[in-house]
Amino acid sequence: MNLEHTILKTEQKALEINLNKSIYGTFAEIGAGQEVARIFFQVGAAAGTIAKTMSAYDKIYSDQIYGPEKSGRYVCENRVYTMLDHEYNLLDERLSTCRIDTTFFVFADTVAAINYAKTIKGNGWLGIRFQLKPCSDPNDLIIHVKMHDIDNRLQQEAIGILGVNMLYACYHYYDDLDKFVRSLLDGLEGRVSIDMIRLSGPEFKDIDDRILSLYLVKYGLTDVAIFGPDKRAQHASEFLYKKSLMVVRGNFRPPTLVTNDVFKSSFEQFIQEKDVDPEKSFILTELTLDSLESSGSVDEKDFLDRTEMLCGLGHTVIVSNCSNHQMLINYLNDYKIKNLGLVIGAHELLEIINEKYYNNSDGRLLVAFGELFTRNIKIYVYPAQQENGGGLLNAKNLPVPDGIKFLYQHLLDSHQIVEIENYNEDLLHIFPNRVFEMIANSEDGWQAMVPKVLADLIEEKKLLGYQQGVTEV
Repeated sequence: MNLEHTILKTEQKALEINLNKSIYGTFAEIGAGQEVARIFFQVGAAAGTIAKTMSAYDKIYSDQIYGPEKSGRYVCENRVYTMLDHEYNLLDERLSTCRIDTTFFVFADTVAAINYAKTIKGNGWLGIRFQLKPCSDPNDLIIHVKMHDIDNRLQQEAIGILGVNMLYACYHYYDDLDKFVRSLLDGLEGRVSIDMIRLSGPEFKDIDDRILSLYLVKYGLTDVAIFGPDKRAQHASEFLYKKSLMVVRGNFRPPTLVTNDVFKSSFEQFIQEKDVDPEKSFILTELTLDSLESSGSVDEKDFLDRTEMLCGLGHTVIVSNCSNHQMLINYLNDYKIKNLGLVIGAHELLEIINEKYYNNSDGRLLVAFGELFTRNIKIYVYPAQQENGGGLLNAKNLPVPDGIKFLYQHLLDSHQIVEIENYNEDLLHIFPNRVFEMIANSEDGWQAMVPKVLADLIEEKKLLGYQQGVTEV
């Protein structure tokens, strides 16, 4: 892995591609102008790269070319795939027999830039279908971008730069994923966020979306990235829009029987809320960068082990740089989540309360708590067995500082903080840290403290440092 990364100017990247006679393709851009193609035209020698450019702003024209969108949304993942399919098939059909030494590509984007009233913030889906060898099957790079410039022209410019970065990365950094991901933000720091990336194809068959998602967060391209139980990158807009959501944050090292009980009891309680539709509700697990860092760096093997177990349990996973819940809440606001439930252990809730109390002694206490507790957000507290034999710690007996007791009681009375009911008290003696030590040290008995499917998975794939012990259970 090369940790050095030299940032090249956008024009230099575009000209290098234009001067490479083996790279040739199509640009199809819906919304935000012909910004990517424009840069390749402006730097010169574009005839060596561009077979065709096109744009279809009118929906009727777009539907005639690519077919209608059943969802009615034209800035969506499916649309960019449809565009890539259509344009690449045309390119291959018309040119493959006469340009046998060429590596073909199609760049496609569907973008909604900020509008005059600023009710649309600006986001888009961008994709490239590209060959790395002539006459070979193509690969796909798909990303979702959120734009942060507050001017329409600047957002269009940012899309142009991003498109050049994508095409350059595909042909110059394909063998260095670390540099591939970081280079997408060249010349764009602070102007865009890339919160989903998917790279697939014959040259990338061993690439794991989970690692790409981790890199997005690790290198500051986004605060939040998501992948599903199939380990494939997902985007919140494609499955969470206007839904209800429960998020369980944890270390999951490993998920134990207690962890399973947290998922089960909290979600059952969540979908009983009067405003929550069980058919339109999801539960997501969240791993933060803080929880993944060891000695100041992220252990990728440890990350993959933890997510292997969460995916093995059928969970969708958020990897985030949200050191506090407010950052996650801010991210989810764009998707109009109807009801948001945050599951927190009793110890973790006490830490949050103490942190907000002691860091906001300047009179901002109510503001600090008001940012976290809004109308559609509820915190569900799972009890904890204190290791020193001090009994159960729960939402109602939490030893909060005296100066905040009145506010904390109000949050309890208004049911913005609630206790998780129907939990299994018989499991509270299981502590994940102890289970992890037992696995790593090949001690007997840990198998009985995790779900059976995970015990099999840990042993089969040697997760969390497991080695075959002398005694089998």
